[in-house]
Amino acid sequence: MSTAPQPSATPQPPVQPEAIRAALAQIAPHLLADFDRDRAASTARARAEVSATPLRTFTEAWAVEVAIARHPETAGRLRALEARAGEAVDLAEAREIAAEISRIRRTAATEAGVRAVGGTAW
Repeated sequence: MSTAPQPSATPQPPVQPEAIRAALAQIAPHLLADFDRDRAASTARARAEVSATPLRTFTEAWAVEVAIARHPETAGRLRALEARAGEAVDLAEAREIAAEISRIRRTAATEAGVRAVGGTAW
């Protein structure tokens, strides 16, 4: 099955927390509580570490989530794959599932303008 994103009416927002939150409010409001919780935790961690890295990591990760959520068919496919991954007992099947999840996330990272770490996305 193709993992190419389908056209979306909602544009990909800039990699900025408020823009990402606004996009989530439109396309995936059910994720707002998780976003807010992650943002608070990342802010606390950034203060404790005196580093912007936790905030950058948070923002980039959520930009990828928006890129996925912008394409409902892809988001549904990802959820189905993640559920199957938890039940896979065959190593070959688990590898195929992991590879497809990786392709979806890598495509979303590219769409979001986020550089994947080590050549793989999340």
